[in-house]
Amino acid sequence: MDYHIADISLADKGRLRIEWAAQSMPVLNQIKERFVKEKPLAGYKLSACLHVTTETASLVKTLKAGGADVVLCASNPLSTQDDVAAALVKDDGIPVFAIKGEDDATYYDHIRAALQHAPHVTMDDGADLVSSLHFIALDKLDGLHPSVRDWAKSLDKAARTALVEKVVGSTEETTTGVIRLRSMADDGILRFPVIAVNDAMTKHLFDNRYGTGQSTLDGIIRATNRLIAGSTFVVCGYGWCSRGVAMRASGMGANVIVTEVDPLRALEAVMDGYRVMPIAEAAKIGDFFVTLTGDRDVIRKEHFLLMKDGAIVANSGHFNVELDIEGLEEISTAKRKIREFVDEYKLDDGRCIYLLGEGRLINLAAAEGHPSSVMDMSFANQALCAEYMAKHAQELDKKVYGVPLDIDNEIARLKLAAMGVTIDTLTKEQESYLHSWESGT
Repeated sequence: MDYHIADISLADKGRLRIEWAAQSMPVLNQIKERFVKEKPLAGYKLSACLHVTTETASLVKTLKAGGADVVLCASNPLSTQDDVAAALVKDDGIPVFAIKGEDDATYYDHIRAALQHAPHVTMDDGADLVSSLHFIALDKLDGLHPSVRDWAKSLDKAARTALVEKVVGSTEETTTGVIRLRSMADDGILRFPVIAVNDAMTKHLFDNRYGTGQSTLDGIIRATNRLIAGSTFVVCGYGWCSRGVAMRASGMGANVIVTEVDPLRALEAVMDGYRVMPIAEAAKIGDFFVTLTGDRDVIRKEHFLLMKDGAIVANSGHFNVELDIEGLEEISTAKRKIREFVDEYKLDDGRCIYLLGEGRLINLAAAEGHPSSVMDMSFANQALCAEYMAKHAQELDKKVYGVPLDIDNEIARLKLAAMGVTIDTLTKEQESYLHSWESGT
């Protein structure tokens, strides 16, 4: 079996951690039990580009149980848990291409390995697999990283076309990836249907808000061991992920400031009790800064120049482009790693700014990512949407779809049942009233 991981001897530790996480993933466990019996993914090759964590391990084991021929690569250079990768290779025979701290060349070598699997279905967290496939499909090979480009150029035109045409569909896990995919669809270049798992109610209401909220604070605290209470905590953006971080920081006693470009979201942040101001103003007073927008250059060189001595800057968006790290390098006279996951940048007037996790996802760079109980719902969506794609891809247009409502509702129902929570059901009279235009009194 071809794979590329840090150390296969870490498998025993990874196995125990996967088992621990699986105890809090009852919905995915129920899906796995059904998949074992029905094999809905039999005959399908599936390439997944995801954060290689204990929760992801449960997902790919479920996909394999469903009959899929699965290959897994990392969706971020710093998010891989090496012991988990080792356990998947050793215990489950799943080819994994992921090493924590891998450089860009290795990262794209691993993307190439996932593409060489010639998948029928791809599963993305950030759309790197799908975007690479589209550069190949459009014959824009110079837009690829050299590790992928050189391999793609070694294929003849027919082979490149066949690689893309073999894909029947994809699923996408995160906001950043959905943005990229909708852009492809808007430009009329999307070659196959994609389900935006990120947009499922059981995903963004829980994973994005509660998962990102808790894990981001966890990553910051593990990296810095600084007190949150009493600090000024700047959250850039007020989408679902940002709401979660603001909520958790406020709950720990921080004075939260929100920066936004969307007037409705800014208004919501005000109504939720936070101060709202431009980043140029917040930069002068913040102790902690976290970006979660899905856009680039949210905190730029001119903002770093305004920050006070000791300011701590992190990113919890998918790509590290949210921070102008190159600009920070330009204004710095010295740089040193003062502790694991903390780089100190010294400015010419002696002030120091601290960048966490190289600007990458701090919840996965310095911590373990989202709690497994919320990833249970997110990855249940992934598993069921992969099954849906295998069954219905031929009926779908080449565009981005939301998660089918019956899948979303079924996951919520299973989660409630696993938690021992029951709810009411509508009576026939209530159902009739809600569907009638004549019953207004």
